[in-house]
Parts: sequence; C-alpha cells; structure tokens
Amino acid sequence: MLTTATTASGVAARWSRVVIAAAATVALTAACTTPEAQGQEAAPGTAPAVASTGFDAATRDDAEFNRQFSHRTADVDGVTIHYVTGGTGEPLVLLHGWPQSWFEWRGIMPALAEKYTVYAVDLPGLGDSVGTPSGYDKATLARYVHGLLAGNLGLHQINLAAHDLGAGVGFQYAAQFPDEVVRYAHLDYPLPGPAHSADAYRQLSWHMAFHNQDGFPEMLVDDDVREYLSLFYGYVAHGGAGFGGPGAKAPFTAAQIDEFARTYQRPQVLSGGFNLYRTLDVDERDNKAAKPITMPTMLMTAEGTLEFTRSTVQPLMSNISRAVEVSGSGHWLPEENPQLVTTEMINFFGRGAS
Repeated sequence: MLTTATTASGVAARWSRVVIAAAATVALTAACTTPEAQGQEAAPGTAPAVASTGFDAATRDDAEFNRQFSHRTADVDGVTIHYVTGGTGEPLVLLHGWPQSWFEWRGIMPALAEKYTVYAVDLPGLGDSVGTPSGYDKATLARYVHGLLAGNLGLHQINLAAHDLGAGVGFQYAAQFPDEVVRYAHLDYPLPGPAHSADAYRQLSWHMAFHNQDGFPEMLVDDDVREYLSLFYGYVAHGGAGFGGPGAKAPFTAAQIDEFARTYQRPQVLSGGFNLYRTLDVDERDNKAAKPITMPTMLMTAEGTLEFTRSTVQPLMSNISRAVEVSGSGHWLPEENPQLVTTEMINFFGRGAS
C-alpha cells in the first residue's frame, strides 16, 4: 500500500523509470506527489485484489444483486464475451470505458433495471471477456458486440449507452447498425474524427500519449497495476489535476478499485486496455468514413467540458436532442453523480424512438 514507506519508495522508483522512458509522464509524477493523490489508497487492513478472484468476485456474496442480475457469457468469433443482465422491459445495453469493466455501471443498474432489461457488457478482450479480438479499433469491437447482441441474443432493437473509449465503440455500433439502435447516450468521450484528429486527441493528456507507446506501458505498470489505477482514477475525478484542479481522491471504494484491478492484472487485459489508445488513428479514419448517426442522441460530459466534447462529436451526430454537463462530476459520471446520470438516462430512453 502507498501508506507504507517501503511500497511508496517502490512506486516512486517505478515512476522515475516512467519519466526516463516517456517525458509525457512528468505531469503524472507531479500529480502523484500531492497529498490529495497520496490519499487515494485503501485503508490499512483492506483485502488485496488477489483475495477474491473470478468473474463474480465482486458479486458472489451480494444477495440483492444476485436476485436481480446474472453473469453470462457467449462466444463470438473466437472471443468469449462476458456480460451481466437483469431487469424487465426494452433492452438497454451499457458499454464501459478504460480502466473499467461492466462493474462501472453496478451502482445505477438496479434503478435502470426497473425500467429496462439491462445488458452490461465487458468489451472484447477486457474485463472478464476471454480471448483476443482481431483488432482493438472501435469499429471492429463494435462488430463483436453486435455479434453478441444481435447474433447470440437476438436483440435487433436496443437502447445503447456507452462511456469513455467504450463510447468510441458505441458510436461505431450506432453508425454501422443504425436501424438497430433506437436511442444512443454518449458519455464523456471526445471522438477522434473530422473535427479532432487522433494526434490532437493524444495531446489532450499525458496518459493518452503514454498509453499509445508500444510495450512501455505494460513494462512500467504491470507490477503496480492497482497503484497505477488508483492514482489515475483521482487524476480525472472532479477536482483532479487532469481537469486543472488541485487534486482529488478516486471516487471509488477500495473494494471497487480491487474489482477493476482484478481484471487489469491479467496481462492480456492490461495490454488490451492500452490497445484502445494505440488504435486511435484507425478510429479517426473509420469515424471520418462513417455517416452521421440520426437516431436521438444524448451527450453527457464532465463538468466544464460539454462544449469541447460537443465540438468533436457534432459532425458525426445529427440529432443530439439532449446535452448534459454533469455537475459535481469529473470523468466518472455514473459513480460521481449517479442520481443525475440515472435520472437523465431513464428520461431520455423513456421517450422511445419519437
């Protein structure tokens, strides 16, 4: 834990190697030395991530969850995709971002499941999905997700909500299968494309340039996955240094961080997450080639970022019928302001195709 002198020095040594390997990480080193950042670790005595393993590690003892939801898998083109489903009503598909999994939606899924049949999907190659997809560009991942939803589950009319890099997948799903998406919610993800190049995207933050490097992120992070994620969660939280703030703690409990770290400690998943960034040039090309989506679309962003994000997505979304800047929230919208996100999603999707 970062609260012990031995581990703190180990993490400092690791980050000094990052600085030597990539100048972009200087910003993180500064952020991580603030008292706010150092306070992000779990309290002493917290069970480490390795104490609980398996796809249901975070839910196997959660009786309330298990009454309402179930873990399932399906094979799609050589990849076993893990997803969690429950509820009644029209299908509502949830796609996660980095560095998260289906579990990012856990807090708001019960309320959504009162109105919809929820499908929270682990993206191919991430979370508890097993196997390597043929590519990590978002158009390819969208086709895998379509294979799960339309091919395996027979869902040809869905509501779709996607966050972060998962929203890159969400946009491509809506663009490739426009007749199958009734409504689309795009959460906190500027799109590389006609209004914002992949190169410009990588310059938005040190981590986008760092994660784009071949081999370096895995080499420098693999022994300290949980520490790295803990620091990163606070970096782009409300008030975090990533948004020009003084610094913030991760808006997650120790158990939540354990669950995310459990999946990213798998080497394939760690590399798969970084590959989401390494394919941004392909995403830019594919997004430029896509026709603008026309289904009703809701844009939700972190506080203070709505107009910038809108400027990158508007050329590709011709029917943004709702745009919301989530007050009191940084990048982690469903966790930092769950009440507002839940209310907005229920109201938006409740309007149907009209």
